[in-house]
Amino acid sequence: MKKLYITAVLALSLAACNNKESLNPESVIQPRVTAKTPLDTYIYDNFQRPYNIIVTYNYIDADFEMGKYFYPPIEAKVQPMLEIVKKVWIDAYTQVAGQDFIKNIAPRQISLIGGYNVNSDGTITLGFADSGMKITLFNVDQLDTHNHSGTRQYFHTIHHEYCHIINQKKPYSEEYGKITPSGYTSNWYNVKLVDANNAGFITPYSMLNDIEDFAEMTSGMLSMSKTAWDAKVNAISDEKGRAFIRKKEAFVVEYFKSEWNIDIYQLQEVVENQMLSVLQ
Repeated sequence: MKKLYITAVLALSLAACNNKESLNPESVIQPRVTAKTPLDTYIYDNFQRPYNIIVTYNYIDADFEMGKYFYPPIEAKVQPMLEIVKKVWIDAYTQVAGQDFIKNIAPRQISLIGGYNVNSDGTITLGFADSGMKITLFNVDQLDTHNHSGTRQYFHTIHHEYCHIINQKKPYSEEYGKITPSGYTSNWYNVKLVDANNAGFITPYSMLNDIEDFAEMTSGMLSMSKTAWDAKVNAISDEKGRAFIRKKEAFVVEYFKSEWNIDIYQLQEVVENQMLSVLQ
């Protein structure tokens, strides 16, 4: 019925045009005009213009799944978060991999959400990468650079999600998933960190599948200094689990070098220096 009604209206409109009746040339629908804010200018100058990355911080329903309680971040938190993203991700990769690396391999949108993304199983999603085109970061309102461990968790999330995008461009060897194949489980959230480490996984979440495992290994290395990383791995009590993690580390090192000509240990050092520059 609606299609028939629209067709009839269109026909009448065309007839009226053919009869050259006078029409009011001004539309009753006026475009929304929003003045560019200093924040918008910062985003344009630092993300959109140089890297063709759009940043959204006003919640858009169509960008997210229904049934979740999401809301936009406090505006005062947006630029501080983006400054961290730029320093520990864009600037670090640019310094090590060159000016064009992020320009060629980057999400086309970064979306910021104010609160947590709580799942039905009680777990919390801190971020996700959507088909290599969009990275979403949650819990922006809780950003506090005086909280070093909490702020480093944002770094971890950023590098984890970007690793997914890199892997979509150039997959890692299938042999990686054969290091600890029997350890992957959908019930990873019931596993304690110490048990995950002893089984050869750097975090419980890395036990979900080899894709998340690879990203957790990469982001784990890039969210701490090499000294801290080595201390973490060497502290694993189970010798076999420790050996598995070192083997996975070697795969990550080889992947970044052979596929992207990136020395991940150099990147780790640069990222750590960038981290220290934003922590208070």
